[in-house]
Amino acid sequence: MEKFLSSLGRYVLLLKKIFSKPEKIGIYYKQTLWEVVSLGIGSIGIIAIVSFIMGAVITLQTAYNTENPIYPTYLIGLGTRDSIILEFSSTITALILAGKMGSNIASEIGTMRITEQIDALEMMGVNSASYLILPKIVATLMFNPILTILSMVVGIAGGAIAGVTTGVISLQDYIYGIQYAFIPYYVTYSLIKSLFFAFIITTVSSYQGYYVEGGALEVGRSSTRAVVFSSLVLLLFNVILTQLLLS
Repeated sequence: MEKFLSSLGRYVLLLKKIFSKPEKIGIYYKQTLWEVVSLGIGSIGIIAIVSFIMGAVITLQTAYNTENPIYPTYLIGLGTRDSIILEFSSTITALILAGKMGSNIASEIGTMRITEQIDALEMMGVNSASYLILPKIVATLMFNPILTILSMVVGIAGGAIAGVTTGVISLQDYIYGIQYAFIPYYVTYSLIKSLFFAFIITTVSSYQGYYVEGGALEVGRSSTRAVVFSSLVLLLFNVILTQLLLS
């Protein structure tokens, strides 16, 4: 318990240091654009592939569980739509990014720590935490909702392709199902979650890298901890946000 409270305190102090007034806004602007390209655009491919497969599997499983003739076939499209928008797009996207992006952030900052680059920045009077971490936070807050929307579109399209090609549902029924009783707030709810998840992934991973001690072996361990702790906190906040936003 003592170790947990100590880590939580250091995490809060790091957040305070990150959000202190930056020295030069122009430098942060350029760094943020670089992070958008490095972290965001580089994740489009894996998000699209996983979302397509996810939508196809959800459609086929929904069709299997609604084989009773009393169920109209358009329920397959409706079930796929709600499953993807409400849960899978935001959460699965975040978990993928926690694995891909979280380990990258922790190893990058951890390597800078053990090679004393962070100490050099501090010696020059630069707020190292704000300079290294704040652009990553801003970048992830910008592109994570975009990746979530991409996941929704590709997932629903993947479900349509899988359903039509396997013959479990016609394209007309699928389109009717994804339009039936649509609630726009579900998209808003998913995007709100994606913002919280982006902040969690970036800050938890940065914390693991920023306070690493030792050599290259410890950098590898910090990357592993970044993925594990980010995923656990994500799932915890997923429950909390679902209760707050949908109750």
